[in-house]
Amino acid sequence: MHTILTLLLSAFSSLVVGFIWYNPKVFGTIWMRESGITEEKIKGGNMILTLTMAFIYAFFISFVLQFLVIHQTGANSATVGITGVDPSVLKNYMDAYGTTYRTFKHGALHGFMTGLFFCLPVIGVGALFERRSWKYTLIAGGYWVITCMLMGGIICQLM
Repeated sequence: MHTILTLLLSAFSSLVVGFIWYNPKVFGTIWMRESGITEEKIKGGNMILTLTMAFIYAFFISFVLQFLVIHQTGANSATVGITGVDPSVLKNYMDAYGTTYRTFKHGALHGFMTGLFFCLPVIGVGALFERRSWKYTLIAGGYWVITCMLMGGIICQLM
């Protein structure tokens, strides 16, 4: 249950960052211009559906991010259920390194790297083929860099 709550909090943080990041006083106006979105188009959409789906997608991202920011998860998956692996290997590892690197700062570092080296390039490739501007790419990709950094910190600290 604790894991699910942490992932839900992490996913919710993406909405908070989005409300700030895409505010017209921050990057919202530039993003709208660069993406071709108008006020009328935004008002004509189903915002509850949009936010619900954004939250669900963020939850999926949180789920994967936990494996990238928590090193102990890799040690667990590398030893559990494998025939012939001595169960004491994981116990010894966890005794020695159980809570090492389980801080907000460490999770934020790995989240930042995930955002910078995975999310930004994914956004960038799509933007290239969609003929979007570099401003659009940096705003949309930058959102995910900051969001993954915050999500990674939350996950690493609380799980």
